[in-house]
Amino acid sequence: MTGHIDRREFLSGAALLALALGVPAAAVRLSQIADDDLPSPRQRLLAREVSQIVLPRTGTLGAGEVGVGDFLILAFAHGLEDSRAPLAHSTDEPLRADGSLDHLAWLERTLDRASGGDFLGAAPHKRAQVLAALDAAAFPPGPPPADPSPWAKVKGLILTGYYTSQTGASQELRYELVPGRFDNDIPLTPEYRAWSSDWTAVEFG
Repeated sequence: MTGHIDRREFLSGAALLALALGVPAAAVRLSQIADDDLPSPRQRLLAREVSQIVLPRTGTLGAGEVGVGDFLILAFAHGLEDSRAPLAHSTDEPLRADGSLDHLAWLERTLDRASGGDFLGAAPHKRAQVLAALDAAAFPPGPPPADPSPWAKVKGLILTGYYTSQTGASQELRYELVPGRFDNDIPLTPEYRAWSSDWTAVEFG
């Protein structure tokens, strides 16, 4: 066993600890990313806007507004959901130096192509349509695709970032400190919300 701690591993652990302690996504700083993993300013804006479209403002703040875009950048930099695993097949998609897919570059290129060249410059309804089409292609009816779209990881991490933020966990969902109390028979109404502290009942996919 070596006493050396890799900087990436340390920062990854710090980010995960912040999530475990319930720190809002916006409080996780991009300064915790290695220089070669930093996104371009446009990619950072894209991550925010896409997060906001996936989970827009309703009775609570949207995902982009609570900092999920920056969480997404951190998550990919540190390889959450095996996002830094080298691809097993050749591809013309943008790759990182370690052979893994650069999800932010992929997202930027995919959305720009689908919107005629500039996703961020498109009208809000057009951006929503492009993202809806990408989502429909990534999650077709029936069994999951054998080769999932990178969008599946992007969307999954957006949902994870939002529902582990203060807004998502305590306002959008309900929260009760474990162990709490046990109610074996409760009425379910249209206003019922899942509990963020009950991980067996919360799905992000």
